[in-house]
Amino acid sequence: MIHFLHTSDWQLGMTRRFLSEEAQARYCQTRFDAIRTMGRIAKEKQCQLMLVCGDSFESNLVDRKTVARAIEALKEVTVPVYLLPGNHDPLDAASIYRSSTFIEKKPAHVHIIENTEPIQVIEGFELVGAPWLSKRPNGNPIVDLLNVLPPAGGIKRICVGHGIVDIFTPDKEAENVIAVSMLEAAILEGKVHFIALGDRHSLTKVGSGDSIWYSGTPESTDFREDHSGFCQIVKIDGDDVSTEEVKIGQWSFIEDLVDLNTEADVKSLKKKLEDIPNRERSVVKLVLKGSLTLSLYEVSQNHILAAKDVLAGSVINEDNLFVIPNDTDFTNLGFSGFADATVKRLQDKIARSGAEDTVARDAFMLLLRLSKGAA
Repeated sequence: MIHFLHTSDWQLGMTRRFLSEEAQARYCQTRFDAIRTMGRIAKEKQCQLMLVCGDSFESNLVDRKTVARAIEALKEVTVPVYLLPGNHDPLDAASIYRSSTFIEKKPAHVHIIENTEPIQVIEGFELVGAPWLSKRPNGNPIVDLLNVLPPAGGIKRICVGHGIVDIFTPDKEAENVIAVSMLEAAILEGKVHFIALGDRHSLTKVGSGDSIWYSGTPESTDFREDHSGFCQIVKIDGDDVSTEEVKIGQWSFIEDLVDLNTEADVKSLKKKLEDIPNRERSVVKLVLKGSLTLSLYEVSQNHILAAKDVLAGSVINEDNLFVIPNDTDFTNLGFSGFADATVKRLQDKIARSGAEDTVARDAFMLLLRLSKGAA
């Protein structure tokens, strides 16, 4: 029997354009902390090893400090760790795993899967990995491995790979795509007993059985990841395979389509933003649509600005949100003279709904903001 922790896609050194410098620093630290957390989980679950199925680093160009911090975190993991080079960090001439910083500082219990030779991890169990040796290999390394791999015989064999399977991509003929049918055939033929994959950032079972899995990334990296922020514990006992997901992630990437037309819609937006849990570690993408009066638009903007003060990051898309000032927006502004005449001309252009109405609305909103600033 064997227990092991399956993880992948740490992508240490990753940056996100929508994070401030301060939030980016916190985000990076959380990714290093996730390694320590998984080390504690591996110990608590009595795992014999940890498998990292590709893309431990964002690229082979990450700085020395990132490598050194990764090694410091790995030192706190008490079980053997096996790192598979993936498409982000392939084992090429410039590989991070061949850098002097990594070689000199790497603890003895951390191992790089450098080739397809079987690695005995405990009696009766072995790993066989398919490392990426370049960023753009001809085909996927796991396909080449499984094509020539003989049946395991009396040994239980865990296969470690990286890449996208055909059921999750529209480009099924791309050279790096892995056919699920081939993975399932390898298990049926007794070549391998469990296939641990990396590349897909959501924890995902592949195929009909329980023996092919993506672990997903331990910390969310982007919107539309439907089950990221996990690792999994795998138990192989004879012919029985069982898995247990464990929540790791602390960050959330939230995408929401928001329809704004009424005062009630704007109030609902405010509540939605206030109810986001752990806002300091949340990145929110709002796609706004509908039409608002100028006064309601200003209120909605105030709610969004208040949320931005707390959120780790935000992306706001207003391409399909239209601001249409009504008569109330133009009255009781307190303007006189030239300013009042300008407001009336803008009101006239907006009312005509011609080619200049968008520019006129923007000009009116700018004028209103400037007047409030002066007040």
